[in-house]
Parts: sequence; C-alpha cells; structure tokens
Amino acid sequence: MLKGRESLVRLIGRRRRFLPNCQSLLSSPIQSSLNLCTDKNGKIFSAKTDDSEASDVVKCPVCGKNVSTDDNIINTHLDACLSRGTKRKLTQRTLLQLNFCAQPKGQIHSNETEHQIINVVSEDPAKILVQNAICGLSNTVAVEEDDNIHAGSPLRFECLELTCKAGSSDNQINEIDCQDKMPSPDTEALKHHIDLTIDDISGATLQTFIVGRRFSDEKGINLGNSISLLREPHNLKDPYAIKVLSAGSGCCKVLGYLPRELSQYLSPLIEKSCLSFEGYVTSAPKHSLDVVPIKITCHKIISDCEIDDDIEFSKCLWKRVLHVVESAKKYPSSTIKYQHNFNLLIQEVLRSNSHLFTDNERVFMESFSTLSVDSQRLFIRLYTRKGPWFRLASISYREVLDSQEAVKELCANGYICCFEDKNELHDDMKEICNLLTISELREILSVLKKNCIRGSRKQDLIAFLLRSYEDGLCPLLPNMILDRTGICIRISSKAESLIWRAERLFFLNGEQDLSAFLLVDLGIVKYPTYNCIISEQIFSSLSDLLAYEEAIELAQIMDQSLDKNNVELVLRCLMIADSCMSGTYSEAIQSPTSELASTFHSCFSASWVYSKVILLGISFLERERRYHDAVNLLKRLLHHFTCDGRRGYWTLRLSVDLEHLGCPNESLSVAEDGLLDPWVRAGSRMALQRRVLRLGKPPRRWKTPSFSESIERKIPEVHIQGRPLNCELGTKSRFYGEDGEQCGVEQLALQHYAGEGGGWQGVHTESGIWLTIFGLLMWDILFFDVPDVFRTKFQTAPLDLDTDSFYLVRKNLIESQLQKVHDGMAEEILITSWESHVGTACRGVNWDRHSLSELRAAVTCIGGSCLASLCRHLAEDYRSWSSGMPDLLLWRFHGEYRGEAKLVEVKGPRDRLSEQQRAWLLLLMDCGFNVEVCKVSATPIST
Repeated sequence: MLKGRESLVRLIGRRRRFLPNCQSLLSSPIQSSLNLCTDKNGKIFSAKTDDSEASDVVKCPVCGKNVSTDDNIINTHLDACLSRGTKRKLTQRTLLQLNFCAQPKGQIHSNETEHQIINVVSEDPAKILVQNAICGLSNTVAVEEDDNIHAGSPLRFECLELTCKAGSSDNQINEIDCQDKMPSPDTEALKHHIDLTIDDISGATLQTFIVGRRFSDEKGINLGNSISLLREPHNLKDPYAIKVLSAGSGCCKVLGYLPRELSQYLSPLIEKSCLSFEGYVTSAPKHSLDVVPIKITCHKIISDCEIDDDIEFSKCLWKRVLHVVESAKKYPSSTIKYQHNFNLLIQEVLRSNSHLFTDNERVFMESFSTLSVDSQRLFIRLYTRKGPWFRLASISYREVLDSQEAVKELCANGYICCFEDKNELHDDMKEICNLLTISELREILSVLKKNCIRGSRKQDLIAFLLRSYEDGLCPLLPNMILDRTGICIRISSKAESLIWRAERLFFLNGEQDLSAFLLVDLGIVKYPTYNCIISEQIFSSLSDLLAYEEAIELAQIMDQSLDKNNVELVLRCLMIADSCMSGTYSEAIQSPTSELASTFHSCFSASWVYSKVILLGISFLERERRYHDAVNLLKRLLHHFTCDGRRGYWTLRLSVDLEHLGCPNESLSVAEDGLLDPWVRAGSRMALQRRVLRLGKPPRRWKTPSFSESIERKIPEVHIQGRPLNCELGTKSRFYGEDGEQCGVEQLALQHYAGEGGGWQGVHTESGIWLTIFGLLMWDILFFDVPDVFRTKFQTAPLDLDTDSFYLVRKNLIESQLQKVHDGMAEEILITSWESHVGTACRGVNWDRHSLSELRAAVTCIGGSCLASLCRHLAEDYRSWSSGMPDLLLWRFHGEYRGEAKLVEVKGPRDRLSEQQRAWLLLLMDCGFNVEVCKVSATPIST
C-alpha cells in the first residue's frame, strides 16, 4: 500500500454516497504551477482505454480489466490490484442487524493479584457510580432486541445528557455541567433538599418498566398484577440487577428486570437504606416480550436502620433515581435504541454547533424529530445501509409497521427520493441494475434474446446489458428493469450531506459512526470517564467547516481513483490539492488563531487534509519514478507547514528523491538543514544523520559531524541458528523451533533466551506492552481535566496526545507521576489502574494481550529509573516514539522482589534494522536499558 493511503482512508471513514462538490472541484480551473498530467516522457496519458483499440490494451490477469500497454500504467495497475487482494463482497447487512450475544465477563484477577503484597483499598462501588455521574459519565445500560432491555445487558451511554456546553463568546473557560450531572452534597442544589429524609422516601411511588422479558418465567402478564422487587447481587453482567417478581401467587416467578439505568442507583438504596418496593402492573403488554409499565411504592422495612453516616450519599442516590424516572418519560422505552441514539446525536450537534448550519439546514434537521416513529426508523435503517438505491418492495423491518406511509412522509419532507419513471433512469442505470438478482438479469437477457453472455458474474451481466443499451440494441431495457424492481428509493443528497456533517461534528473523526452507540449498548466497548471542558470551537465558522468538508471530498475522490487505477484523475486531484492547500494555508496565516497550527486544532483544517492528499500523491509519483514532481511537492509541504511532526518524513523523502535525480550536493544540504529543524525527530532524524555521514565525505565535507560517534555506537549483537522452513525472498522467515513446531524468528529467539540464553522469561510485544504500561501508569493524567481535549464521550485519549502540548500542559502532573515511578511505586500504580479500569478502552492499552502478572513482572525487573525515562519520552512525543520498539521484552528474577530486564530486536536472515528501530535502541541504551540485536540465520546444510 502506498505511504499515506491507510491514514487517508481512516480520515475519510465511510465513503459518502454523494459528493456535492465533486463536479465543481474537478471542473474548476487549477491555479497550480505543477503539470502532472504528463508521463515521464512529456506525453499526456490517461488511464482510460477504448475496447476498440485492441492492439493498445492488455487484460489484467488479476481483475480482468483492459489496461493500456504503457509500462507505467501496467505496473501501477498491477500493484493496485495485488495490494487490494480479494475483497469481501459487500452486502446490505449492517451492524444494526447483527445478532450480538454479549458474553458474561467475570472479574479479571490473576492468582498473583489476589495475594498481592501491595494492598489496594477499593472504594464502595455504589459511591463510584455516583462519582462517575458527577464526572459526567453515565453507567446506564440498555440493549435493543425486540425493544427489550434486561438487567444483564452491558453498558450504554446517555450521550446527549453527557455532552459538553461550549464556552461563551469571550472564550471564557467553563467547566461542562452535564445535564444529568449529579451535584455533590455541598452544592446549592442539595441545600434545597436538605430536609429530605429516608422517612420522606418511604411511601414514594415511581413509574417505570419491566424489561428483559425474554428472561422471565411467566410470559403472560395482566393489568393489576402485583409485583415485588428482589436484588440479584450475583448477576455476572450486572451486580446492581433488580429482579421483578410476581407477588400474587404462592410461588414468586421472575417477570423480568428493572431497567439498568434505574437499578444501578436503586440497588444501593435498597441495601444501605433498608428499603423495599412493591407495586402493580399499570398496562398489559400486547406481546409477551414487550416492556411492561409498572408503578412501584417504596417501604422502609427496618425502622432503626442506621444510615446517618451516609445520609448525604443516600440523598444523592434518590435524586438520581428521580432523574432517571423523569428521563424515561421523555424517552419512552418503546423507542428503539438506534432511533433514540440518532435523535440524541442530532439534538446534541444542533445544540453545540448551531452556528455551523444555515437557518434552512437547522429547520430541516430539527424536523426529523417531528416525523412519525416509522419514518424515523426507516430513514435510519436506510442511512446505515450501503445503497444508494433500494427496492421499495423489498424493504421490510419488524419495527416499521407501515413502510409505505413512512416512505411517503420521508419523501414529502425531503429525506428520501424515489422514482418509478423510466425517463429518470438513465443517470442511475448501473446502480439500479445492481438491485436486480442474477436470475432477473438472465431473464432480461433471455427476453432480449441476447445469447452473448460473458461469464456468469453479476457485474459481467450488468456490463453486457449496459453496453447493449448504449449501442441502441435494447431500447426497452429501462422498462424491463423497472418492471422487476418496482419503485426505488434512496437517501436524498441534502439529508445525506447534513447527517454526514452531524456525524463528523459529533465524533470528530471518520472512523466512528452510529455503530459506536451500538457497541456501547452491547457492552463491546466501554469508554473511560472524563470531563468535557470546552473553551473554543474547533470550527469557528461555517466557511471553515465547508472548506474542511470539500477537502475530505477531494480525499475520497483521490482514494476512489486509486481503486479504479484512474491515473489521470489521481494526478488531477493532486494538482487540485496543491492549489487549494496554498490558498487555505495563506488564509490561515492571516487568522488570529494561526498559533494553533502546531496543536491538534490543525488536524481539523482543510490545508491539513490537502497535505495528506499530497503526501499520498508523492508516494504515487515516487512509485512512478517521477522524482522531479515529487521534489516540488515536498518543498511545498515543507514551506507551508513549518510546525508539523511530519516534517521529518518529508525532509527525508526530499533528500532521497534529490539523490535519485542526481543532485547529491542538494540532497546533503537538505539533510543538514533538516537536522536543525526541531520538528525532525526519532527515526527520521536518525536517517538524516546517517545520510549526512554517507553523503558528507570529503571532498563535499571535510569536518566530521559531532553526532557521528553517537549514532555509530555499536549495538550488542547475538547470533543464533535455526533450521529454516522456507528460504524464499519476499516472505517472512519461518523456522522449526526447539520443540519441532513451526515458528517465526521471534518465537525462536524466545526459546533460545529461555534455554541456553540464560533462563529469561519474556513476550513478543514490539510496542504493545510499552504502550499498555504507559497507559496504565498515566491513566489519571491522560484523562485529567484539560480544556478542549475532550469533546465527546466516545474518546479513548485526549485530542492533544500526539502533540507537544500534551506534555507541556500537564508537565507538573507528569513529572510528579514519573517521580513516583522512579521511586519504585510503578507496580502499585499499575495494579490500582488495572483493577479500576480493566476492560475500558484507552489508546495503546491492550487488556487481552498481556496479563497483569506479566505487566507486574516487567515493571519490577525494568526498574523505576529506566521506566520513568521511557515514559517521559512517550509523554513528550507520543507520535514519534509510539512505534518501532524492540520485538522482545525479557526478564528474570533474582530473588522475590528484584530482577533484570533485557530488550531484544530480532532480525531474520534477510532483515535489517530500520532507522526508527535503530533510534529506539540507541535511546534505550542512553536510558540505561540492557538491549541487543538477535540475528537469526539458517543452519548450514551438512554435506
């Protein structure tokens, strides 16, 4: 894959069906001095070929397409096909339709942890719940399946009620008060309820629901049935679960559960305040699995129950209970979860980013909540499917009662488009044909008496039909297609564009979408607790956002062009990006917020997106050996982005490409200038230093650089031999291990170090274990209250983690924590962080790959001084140092509490150190680590 392609794909996210600026982008004049639409011989060329010119085309052996016989185009096309591999056939099935079954998870504790030396005092879990609510993170849960929710279901966000409030126009920093935030006991809100007692709670009534009916023993429930509540503390999925029992018969049968949003606060009250609840069914369900409305009344069962010590805590819990009950009235449980989440997303975006929509757009977005339930659900279902076209006759969802009426309402309000007129079919002929089944396509061909069917693949049949129609051989094709598809519908371009914008503003990236809600609902992902403090908007004006959207559109066109191997369009996108980057960056320089160019804010600018398009284009040009064009673009990037962590890679590529052009003097000067750049770091700096030493020999340079001795230091090496399984070039080396089983070079090295190498224990980890240790040791600092770095409750790290500001803003906190690590408290911090946050998503932390016992052994044997130095480098420059770490981490104990560690980079017979790996090894040596390179070679074959 071309360098920069993967990053661009992540930025784009889910490809948009409609690109509103596509025509204007591609047709507008380009103000660029670059002329990239010529090949290396100066001839204009195009990736498009004409089938009639049989002598100028060849068939690709991978995909079967006709390709121009030009050598460059053939090589480019083959590389693209081979890099894609065999693609999975996309279907209309979405994540919303998958039948997830959450697995019960027990608490993760190793035996060693249970007998740990360091005692970790855990807080009352009920108090932790309230503290989480105070911090702005809801622990509420609901899983949607047949509209039912059960107490054993995993975690869910109440996202709207936990979102951020922007600061005032004068940029005053306001800490976010979440709408459902529970006030602390000494707040003004609590003073109004200071007279509240447990006696007042006794006798209170609550209206709620029985959920999780599929777990019930009694399927039939009648109006007025008596019920009672019973705690279920040993529920594996929810220790706060409350069962609803039938109280009218002799034997109590389980009818279901209370919603987890309610039980997580009601359970501590039942236990601490000695309360019980009884009630009755207020409405009989229509179906056996439907939620059941109930009314419950609180009773005090022990008059002298001592709760004085926790009276304030109980008051907070009761107010939280009342809040959950009121929220349930606003969002009745008959609302499907994905519908509820979708409405939350729209409402929150309109609340916090109203200035990024025109008046008409705001009215259009707000009108969604006024649509009927069926219309809302049908639109969300269609929006999350691939599309773009759908057959109305085939649309059927269990929760949508009347699809026909829903379509009519959506059409009337501009959310979808439909047609049934053959005259409208021409522009979307291919997409509509994709709705036909293979049997329907063959039927049409049979009616048209077309016997020349090239293969049996669906796309072959469609291509044959379209060619026949374009040649005028089957003018009745539109009628025949619509006779079989019937009315077809699609999401309107306006709705598509605005919902895409809302998603991007809500998640602030292209990798997350509405499915992120579902992953939380199902307990697959649990996000950490933090506060959102917003002092300024990321997009200050609508024009900034529109420029950003347009840049992402161009990035998508670029990506699609590479998929189709449309070289001409790739080069045009590259010239457009170059032209637009110059314009947008010059405007940014004049703006008062230009000092933010080096912070995470720059990632949300159009010029930053264009730079990623250009970087991908540079990789494309280098592959085509068009080094002169690549050099020009690299110089432009370095000129426009003076404070950017990518400058190291750009400078290195510029030096390399200049050498390819036969300009060693200029290549050397670029490398030397790059070493004076403070943004050139880690592996890129190491590579430039080595280039200076190689190119700067007499007579070009007579003076030896001061860094020569440092980078030419000898890294200890150890050589081992193994019986090879394969010796082919371009394939990963495989060997037979000491046990006779097949293994890679890393496993072979682990076996060597465990045996004759000195009795070492260890893991093959590369960067994984170090980022996990860093995340656990720095957890509280990562999620500390810093303005503007947390803007949504779906983040796994602060937005500034990859920037220099991460360390600078938190310097005192980081240094204080590193001092504790240096003083030998790393293991205690690690255990506390693990037990408090296990399973919670955090960037770099892998809960499944390494056990707590392995992590404890690693930090104990590494030692506080070395570990603190390593963590400091990650904190100062996470982006540069989060990759390229040695393959193996080894340790061995000397006694019970002392040990030593070793880091080993393993290299196979045809492998060598990368510059990033060399930079890491030298850095680790400076930090005091024991490091070495293990070179594996094949055992000589005896004759």
